[in-house]
Amino acid sequence: MLIMKVSEKLQGVLATLPTKPGCYLMKNSEGRIIYIGKAVNLRSRVRSYFHADASHDAKTRRLAREIADIEWIVVGSELEALILEMNLIKRHRPKFNVRLKDDKRYPYIKVHWADPFPKVTVTRQMIDDGSRYFGPYASAWAVHQTLDALRRVFPYLTCDRVITGQDKRACLYYDIKLCLAPCIGAVSQTAYRQMISDLMNFLNGNSEEVVARLQADMQKASNDMRFEKAATIRDQLKAIQSIAERQKIVFSTEYKDSDVLALARDEGEACVQVFFIRGGKLIGRESFVLEGADDTDEAEVIKQFIMQFYTEAASIPQQVMLPQEIEEAKIVGEWLRSKRGGKKIEFLVPKRGQSRQLVEMAAENATETLTALRAQWQADAHKQEQALAEIQQAFNLKEPPKRIECYDVSNTQGTAIVGAMVVFTQGVADKKLYRRFNIETVVGAPDDFASLEEMLTRRFRRWRSAEESANQVGAKKDASFSFLPDLIIIDGGKGQLGRAIEVLRKFGLEERIPIVGLAKQREEIFFPHKSNSLLLPRHSQALYLVQRIRDEAHRYGITAHRKKRQKLGMASILDSIPGIGPTRRKALLKHFGSIDKIRDASLQELQAVVSDSTAQSIKANLE
Repeated sequence: MLIMKVSEKLQGVLATLPTKPGCYLMKNSEGRIIYIGKAVNLRSRVRSYFHADASHDAKTRRLAREIADIEWIVVGSELEALILEMNLIKRHRPKFNVRLKDDKRYPYIKVHWADPFPKVTVTRQMIDDGSRYFGPYASAWAVHQTLDALRRVFPYLTCDRVITGQDKRACLYYDIKLCLAPCIGAVSQTAYRQMISDLMNFLNGNSEEVVARLQADMQKASNDMRFEKAATIRDQLKAIQSIAERQKIVFSTEYKDSDVLALARDEGEACVQVFFIRGGKLIGRESFVLEGADDTDEAEVIKQFIMQFYTEAASIPQQVMLPQEIEEAKIVGEWLRSKRGGKKIEFLVPKRGQSRQLVEMAAENATETLTALRAQWQADAHKQEQALAEIQQAFNLKEPPKRIECYDVSNTQGTAIVGAMVVFTQGVADKKLYRRFNIETVVGAPDDFASLEEMLTRRFRRWRSAEESANQVGAKKDASFSFLPDLIIIDGGKGQLGRAIEVLRKFGLEERIPIVGLAKQREEIFFPHKSNSLLLPRHSQALYLVQRIRDEAHRYGITAHRKKRQKLGMASILDSIPGIGPTRRKALLKHFGSIDKIRDASLQELQAVVSDSTAQSIKANLE
């Protein structure tokens, strides 16, 4: 029985819920997904949110008040529901779900093992191409720190040369002993691959085998009176021992490979520390921050971390040590087992002994990490508050600007003109609100003034349209355009500022929105209808923030401009082929993605997109 008062629309939805397993997506009045969950029985689980149940925590009560609509997806089993829930949370990142703080992919070390002479790189995406992956790491900095140390021991390739062994000269890295130079035949393919194999063993914590083999090689080189080779191996061994000293021996080598997880929480923030134990050694540790964990049971937070972390993990060990039992451990274990290729995985909650000490040590590290991060966040927040307060005073604003928009125009001799709009909220880049504008009215000679005018006109036309439709039922707001900024920064001097003011005047916003121009040469701030400029103090937080906003607008605009220019380059080649017009050109690029792939396509592949005669024309003109 429903006890909470719900809308007529929601009552209709709740009445039609199936009793099958699946996932449910809860939305607010703006149509935004705010929570995703799974259930063995959708009808029973979803309706429970609307019972006036004293057991509901504060988070569930807040969620229930915001629910305006619910969608559901029926699946065949509880395991399918678990996997679907995980993928949906990753895609939509609802605010009421527990989720890893960074929505970007985490970095990995990638060994290109399928190549004859494998390179070692950093990547954020694992693909099934025969490569070996290690990670994820919490930051790219941690990955590069690891590789900087390893490269001194295992001097792997970093260049893009095609390795034939016939090159006349090696690069500088060979001279400084950071590459074995297979390009000139200084090392055989077999020896080079053995070194990369040693590197992978080392990353897996198997340093003893590597050390034993190198010691044998050093002794053999010494016996053969190849003393320079023996000295090189000796230096390698010293470097390995230096790195290995950081790997604390925890158990005997017979102990199962394990990950140790522990959680620390403070004022709505949560941090999970992961210790990686391989071959009886603590070979590494990483910390991950979680959002949406406030008022959520610790066991649920840990379970959600396990689901999201091991979705991305390059390897899954035999055992995962936890500080407490998690719900649905059986079904989560079944999912992990499928990811391990059918090999069993064990969840262990140690109560005593060395295993328990490990979990406690991980918890202590998680607490220290969260404390350090909170101190950093507070320092950053203080700097942002200080910067906004300084801007308020310097620009004579009524209050610190919560939303700042900055505009920049990028082009190359009048081609591929792109306007960029970036948004900073409370002094922090709000990338989901960024927008780019393909300038349409400026043709021929570059005209930054006219381009800026078009961009701002389109931006505030969207605002006016949102205002006019605000009272319409079902109207959705685009947060990029529906709200007015508290400050506009124009990348440019008096001329650009003057043109921007004209646009604001046209929309009746000249008196409502403060606007300034920022000239690059001396970082001068220009104000409307004032001849004198302002120079912010050189080391002020206000100047740092203004520069950061301007630089971000320039970066975003340049990136969009380059992409557009590349597309135009592809289009110009296709436009020169008889029978190719805008529609066919678009279809070809959408299907193949690049001129090179169109050029490499067979006649049959081309004929799947265009007519036979056009396909033949393409082959004749591109080959």
